[in-house]
Amino acid sequence: MNDSPHLDYQQFFEDNRSNWDDRAAVHQASGYGIAELIDDPQAITPELLLDLHRFGDLTNKNIIHLQCHLGTDTIGFARQGARRTVGIDLSSESLNRARAIARECNANIEFIESNVYDARTAVDGSFDLVYTSLGVLCWLPDVNAWAEVISSLLKPGGTFFIRDDHPMLMAIGEDTIHGLVIEQPYFQHITPITWDDDQSYVTPPADAPPITHTRNHQWNHALSEIITALLKAGLILDSFEETTYASWCPWPDLMELDEKHGYYFKDHPERLPLQFVIQAHKPQ
Repeated sequence: MNDSPHLDYQQFFEDNRSNWDDRAAVHQASGYGIAELIDDPQAITPELLLDLHRFGDLTNKNIIHLQCHLGTDTIGFARQGARRTVGIDLSSESLNRARAIARECNANIEFIESNVYDARTAVDGSFDLVYTSLGVLCWLPDVNAWAEVISSLLKPGGTFFIRDDHPMLMAIGEDTIHGLVIEQPYFQHITPITWDDDQSYVTPPADAPPITHTRNHQWNHALSEIITALLKAGLILDSFEETTYASWCPWPDLMELDEKHGYYFKDHPERLPLQFVIQAHKPQ
């Protein structure tokens, strides 16, 4: 990773780790689809179900899920008959809860605590599918180093898949009184966007534990930077899509919910992409 001598990336990661340790309890308290996974041994999260058809038969495949958080999507891969399913995450508290949830679901998953940038040394073997999805790249400062890790984890012929928030969405501010205003960098910048926020993207119950480690750091990455990083790492691009819906609601006054796809603009949804999807593979 390209470190700047003037920035303490390790401190940024530690702040984010503490923030996500707190979020883990809040997210589990909110429900997060966990009861459905426990109650129904065939259940798969809506987020994974949206893309599962893209991967073909996963029986006896080796799959790694980067930035897996509570492992709810990861459970879905284990239920597809994978030979080996691995979840990687920075947050130890997220993984403690992920392991407990997986046990209740009778899902055989290896959960490993690691920064994404250290994933290659944290886990052995190579994988048929490297998967990462929804709210992932904004926590990483260097997309080139990220792509190199992905390539190193893949078997020859293996598939990489990402669905994530579009960088245009990430560049627009929260206040829409004067319309949609670009307030944050679109291109990768070494200095993070730092937030001090005790909220997350779910609505917690009244008795949910508070987020006390409120400081967190994020980075945006242009689509050109993301795609070029994957190509430079030796992957071959198979498909690229942009969508008009998001998995969360950044602008409640302007958006409404479609139960199948997520949140979209009430008026003129064609004016802004909200997610992107990339599928690529490592050549034989």
